[in-house]
Amino acid sequence: MTLVSEEFPDEVPLRAEEITIPADVTPERVPTHIVDYSEAEQSDEQLFQEISKANVICIVYSVNNKKSIDKVTSHWIPLINDRTDKDSRVPLILVGNKSDLVEHSSMETILPIMNQYSEIETCVECSAKNLKNISELFYYAQKAVLHPTGPLYCPEEKEIKPACAKALTRIFKVSDLDNDGILNDNELNFFQRTCFNTPLAPQALEDVKNVVRKNMTDGVRDNGLTLKGFLFLHTLFIQRGRHETTWTVLRRFGYDDDLELTQEYLFPPLKIPPDCTTELNHNAYLFLQSVFDKHDKDRDCALSPDELKDLFRVFPYMPWGPDVNSTVCTSDQGWITYQGYLSQWTLTTYLDVQRCLEYLGYLGYSIICEQESQAAAITVTRDKKIDLQKKQTQRNVFCCNVFGASGSGKSGFLQAFLGRNLVVSHLHLLWFTFTFIHLLHEVFPDSEFLSDADLCCDVVCLVYDISNPSSFEFCADIFKRYFMDSKTPCMVIAAKSDLHEVKQHYSQSPLEFCKRHKIPPPQSFTCNTADAPNKDIYTKLTTMAMYPPKISPTQYVHISGC
Repeated sequence: MTLVSEEFPDEVPLRAEEITIPADVTPERVPTHIVDYSEAEQSDEQLFQEISKANVICIVYSVNNKKSIDKVTSHWIPLINDRTDKDSRVPLILVGNKSDLVEHSSMETILPIMNQYSEIETCVECSAKNLKNISELFYYAQKAVLHPTGPLYCPEEKEIKPACAKALTRIFKVSDLDNDGILNDNELNFFQRTCFNTPLAPQALEDVKNVVRKNMTDGVRDNGLTLKGFLFLHTLFIQRGRHETTWTVLRRFGYDDDLELTQEYLFPPLKIPPDCTTELNHNAYLFLQSVFDKHDKDRDCALSPDELKDLFRVFPYMPWGPDVNSTVCTSDQGWITYQGYLSQWTLTTYLDVQRCLEYLGYLGYSIICEQESQAAAITVTRDKKIDLQKKQTQRNVFCCNVFGASGSGKSGFLQAFLGRNLVVSHLHLLWFTFTFIHLLHEVFPDSEFLSDADLCCDVVCLVYDISNPSSFEFCADIFKRYFMDSKTPCMVIAAKSDLHEVKQHYSQSPLEFCKRHKIPPPQSFTCNTADAPNKDIYTKLTTMAMYPPKISPTQYVHISGC
């Protein structure tokens, strides 16, 4: 904190020191470093250095000296503004000193100045001689730093700023648990308890709504608070000098002083040891189910484009592009179904858990579920080597990498996993197709060598086209180079089995190759049927992933349909 003033001989000087605001003035005890500047003692260069470091600046004038008051606007404010960035102005506090020498107030003269300069937070008249309002001075100075007006409110327009309105709109939408556009009494109480650790009494709730009713016609609907009413209340708090109320709400929902969600909120620490994977736990799925349900307005168990857009309105960007519809289960209209929606979340958690944490942060998981952070939604599985040693697994999500030469039928194989045949799939190239239990990954190697990511999976699927005599050679080469000596189980898929089978240009037939290397015989497959493709192959792949060679199966896993 920097105090600037002219030198007045009868003034009690303030020195740089560590002070704490008395508890009876404010509940917050914040160490405050004070730098006192006087034109008679310090140089301009020293002043400029202190201005650049200050979080708040107090401009001290004498209430009984008109020249001193005039210098606030003619010298001090222009000087400070010239040394600070326009978009991040330091808050100013006007301090009228020597109030013990006059019987009148200077506020009539100061108010026009406060209206002219938005960076002025407040004005305090005090007496350094008898210590009148000195504690209040430092209280308001600290408040200007901890709960600044600038990011929240535009005094010229007399309304909250767009960034503040955007943040509060997200908070409203997260708090609107049934997505009906209003905060009912239960939702208001949950919001109050979340932000201030105490519910509102029934009469207090009615008083809040009555204030809104008296000031706007559409602030209350069906006895609940609308978004307009919610924004009006925060505007009223700020106009009445209760910035700390709005800041408490914003910070509880993860916002920093620039009204951006903090990195600490979006990306809480999560330790993931090597050879471990990440999955959503039961509570996370329940939360995501509630989010789906409140946006599925027509109750058709699918999200239309408008419903999906509404769901992601609390995000700063649209996280799912149109390609998602090609990789998850969709309805007859091409809309993402409930299972497809959860599958996409499963995939994101498995492949990019940091992105999943970010998404859950936007949705307000930690707030709605009353958790310390969204890291509580994640289960980190144990090392896969321990699963092999114990001959059992605790994992629920498995990855299958699908290899095959160009045109071998990989894309059709992946689309069939979603119950799509050639007629409905349009054979879009895709990377992932999955349900809860099994994730299929089509590999497109960028070079003749496979990366570690290409090799990291629970089961391998080698697809060849029975009608192409050169197709199997690619599969055999991939197996011998990368998987022959690995512990990863492999399956060979004889795709396009509805076509005439030709002899493969390879030293061994696919069946002989499989026998020699002790892998299951080739599995016939086609998606060129009028009916939904058979899913037995996917069931076998899942079983192989769950119970690799060193694990004896104790049960047969069934993959439910889409």
